[in-house]
Amino acid sequence: MNVRASAKMVGTSSRKISLVAALIRGRKAQDATTVLTQTPKRASGPVNKVLQSAIANAENNYNLNARDLTVEAVTVGPGPTLKRFRPRAQGKANQILKRTSHITVILADGKAAQAAAQATATQPSETAKSDKTAKTPTKEAT
Repeated sequence: MNVRASAKMVGTSSRKISLVAALIRGRKAQDATTVLTQTPKRASGPVNKVLQSAIANAENNYNLNARDLTVEAVTVGPGPTLKRFRPRAQGKANQILKRTSHITVILADGKAAQAAAQATATQPSETAKSDKTAKTPTKEAT
């Protein structure tokens, strides 16, 4: 079961948030919160907030245990850019781009993921069957 939470219009560029998001992909949810609280980047605050929201969604809406959750995916995309101007010398103006981003965290139930992994491990794959039937190339006499 996948549980999702998202935040839109976060006032940090998506490039900076992506660095923090890469730290928690594939981790257990509780380990990810520990990593985010210890990370000295400003972007770790909004990512941690979205992660906590996803954990709360899993517990309240789907009756899942927080210890069993893993971070399946963290997607970060650019949001709309706010354009501002700053006065400069001789009556000129420079444009300032205030970038925003959208964050989405997807959590998976660890027990369901393990059961699916065991089910696929027990079934023989198609590539193993085709490897056995493939003919070996022979050297031609020159």
